[in-house]
Amino acid sequence: MRILIAEDESIIRMGLKSMLQEMGHEVFAAADGREALQLARRFSPDLAILDIRMPYTDGLQVAKVLDRTQPMPILLLTAFSQQDLIDQATELPIQGYLVKPIQPQELSAAIAVATKRFAETQALEADKIKLQEKLAAQKQIDRAKGKLIEAGLSEEEAYRFLQQQARKNRRSMLEVAQALLK
Repeated sequence: MRILIAEDESIIRMGLKSMLQEMGHEVFAAADGREALQLARRFSPDLAILDIRMPYTDGLQVAKVLDRTQPMPILLLTAFSQQDLIDQATELPIQGYLVKPIQPQELSAAIAVATKRFAETQALEADKIKLQEKLAAQKQIDRAKGKLIEAGLSEEEAYRFLQQQARKNRRSMLEVAQALLK
């Protein structure tokens, strides 16, 4: 994987980079949030590991920007397990929260879980969009049927008419319904 890490403490940053490279990942390391966003735009990583407290732009802000501009699995990393930081993190689209110091096994497991959860979330979002589109199409078809019913057809006849027009003109029922509504 291509992994972006953002950590302002150089020793921790280098340790994380080394751990991730030993796991076989390509790593892009940033010393602050601003640099992390620049690296994300430049290299399009597959996952981000962000320290919460960094200069210029903190990890919480970086997570928000990445979610909006380049959705990817995000793990937050911190030396602080304060409840207010945890509360702020739970409001973000992140897939994990790690407390320093981090061990290679924990990091590997967190990455695996984060990528799986992110993929599931993306699939659910895609399904949601498809269902919304299908519902909108069905509403259009129902409105067209209503117009045909007003013209004297039964509901079954109206539906059959839309189906026949769709087949005859090699168009979808939605396209036929939209044309009828115009």
